[in-house]
Amino acid sequence: MYNLLSPSPRAVAIARIAYGCVYTTPSATTPTPLLTSTPTRSFSHLHRLRCTVSLLRPSTLSSCPNFLTGNSHFCGMAWLLSGRGIHDSKAMVEGLQSYGVISSKKVAEVMGTIDRALFVPDGTPAYDDSPMSIGYNATISAPHMHATCLQLLEKNLQPGMHALDVGSGTGYLTACFALMVGPKGRAVGVEHIPELVSSSIENIQKSAVAPLLKEGSLSVHVGDGRLGWPEFAPYDAIHVGAAAPEIPQPLIDQLKPGGRMVIPVGNLYQDLKVVDKNMDGSVSIRTETSVRYVPLTSREAQLRGY
Repeated sequence: MYNLLSPSPRAVAIARIAYGCVYTTPSATTPTPLLTSTPTRSFSHLHRLRCTVSLLRPSTLSSCPNFLTGNSHFCGMAWLLSGRGIHDSKAMVEGLQSYGVISSKKVAEVMGTIDRALFVPDGTPAYDDSPMSIGYNATISAPHMHATCLQLLEKNLQPGMHALDVGSGTGYLTACFALMVGPKGRAVGVEHIPELVSSSIENIQKSAVAPLLKEGSLSVHVGDGRLGWPEFAPYDAIHVGAAAPEIPQPLIDQLKPGGRMVIPVGNLYQDLKVVDKNMDGSVSIRTETSVRYVPLTSREAQLRGY
């Protein structure tokens, strides 16, 4: 039984698009900030853009074919930290706190401890609030998206709990999960690109949660994340790092009663869904915000470019 809830008040005010960009939802009468963009550096198919603002009314947006599609990165709050001289995790977190993105002390502590620079390609601006290509037509999300998902899942990432990260990529969020659930919990990453699994394990081995990997409470596996990872189910928390056309039933099945899943759902237009499994086994689903993620698909389709 699914109970579809209305969007949260925060979702009405703010939405995140283009693999982690943020924009303010336009009103019917207020001119809308439309950010035009010029590429300053390219990472494969993904571009980091320097934005300038012009004002257009909502009726004008229909004439902009790339607006909100992910082909261009339009954003009202995206790349909050770009060009601000951010050189470490602590400064990155403080910047996100100053913009109101991070409100949780625990999330701030975790993101300050897990060094993002260990989980992004060499030579890239690790602490910029932007997504980055990691190869294989995959990306690592912007820090503000990681912070958002961690805060949504915080109550389900308590010491001793089980957490699943679907599409674990470079391993950053899986490492954050491991730090939160601790040695008596279980953090599991599932990624269908074997090369990314190998590199993510190397990244984790350099990080603050390396002992948890060695002890076995943190693990990363090659597999189709749409099927979850039944070995360590049920999970108190599930995060999905790519957009599914619909919520995969195996992930709902592996969610523990009282557990929560955060998953982007949609194709061209996507919403970040919060899925709560009630103690009687029924499921409640609400929309947190609008987002733009790469698709959750097969390994073959991803390597072909979807």
